[in-house]
Amino acid sequence: MLAFETDCHIFDGCGFPTPGLHSFVFEPLFTIGGVEVNKPMLLAVLSSVTVLVFLWAAFGRAKVVPGKLQMIGEAGYDFIRKGVVYEALGKKEGDKYVPLMVSMFFFIWIMNLWSIIPVAQFPVTSIIAYPAGLALLVYLIWVPLTFKRHGFIGGIKNISGYNKELGWVLPLVMVLELLSNLLIRPFTHAVRLFANMFAGHVLLLIFTIASWYLLNGIGIAYAGVSFVMVILLTVFEMFIQALQAYVFVLLACSYIQGALAEHH
Repeated sequence: MLAFETDCHIFDGCGFPTPGLHSFVFEPLFTIGGVEVNKPMLLAVLSSVTVLVFLWAAFGRAKVVPGKLQMIGEAGYDFIRKGVVYEALGKKEGDKYVPLMVSMFFFIWIMNLWSIIPVAQFPVTSIIAYPAGLALLVYLIWVPLTFKRHGFIGGIKNISGYNKELGWVLPLVMVLELLSNLLIRPFTHAVRLFANMFAGHVLLLIFTIASWYLLNGIGIAYAGVSFVMVILLTVFEMFIQALQAYVFVLLACSYIQGALAEHH
């Protein structure tokens, strides 16, 4: 339970209500068709709706001379298309993946942004299931694509890093590459996003709670310092939220590029 919920302050004889795993556990808000919907689930759905509404509003009636919303949408679209997809896959191969990567970027970014939105104040991606689901989606694209492009034998060579010039170390290299690509890669893809959002939310919680907890007697001065830290961390978190969405999409394009690349 948070400090502002318990009305607990320093010198009141109560300890600091440290945030922990319990800060990421939510009771169901309501039930639909037998499915219990909690806060992260609701925010994930709202993220999808937000992306759909934004893209429809920006491009549903696109004009030659774009309005402000269309300009914002085009800037984000071109940033991912040219700065990420084309850089990794090239225009010819990349065009078919642009809609997916643009949607994924905005979806992850919005899920991250809820952390600093009043009332919501929770990054959906700090729950491992959501980054894991997105990483699984990418995994189910690049692995079949590898075998589709190169055939079964060629696909195995591509994923295992087969190179006959390695000599006697080739079996060891192939085992390590298979483990890295098929197990470690999707794991780290999900955990990178999850861990950053989890850690950032914990830090915000600590200083936010501390600002309230220290708001008593001589602790007020320290509460002010803690509140300044909340502001600074919020600004920093805004940068990290966009960066992590960008990195996730960049890695997804990198994996697809590896699946399409010719094995030598």
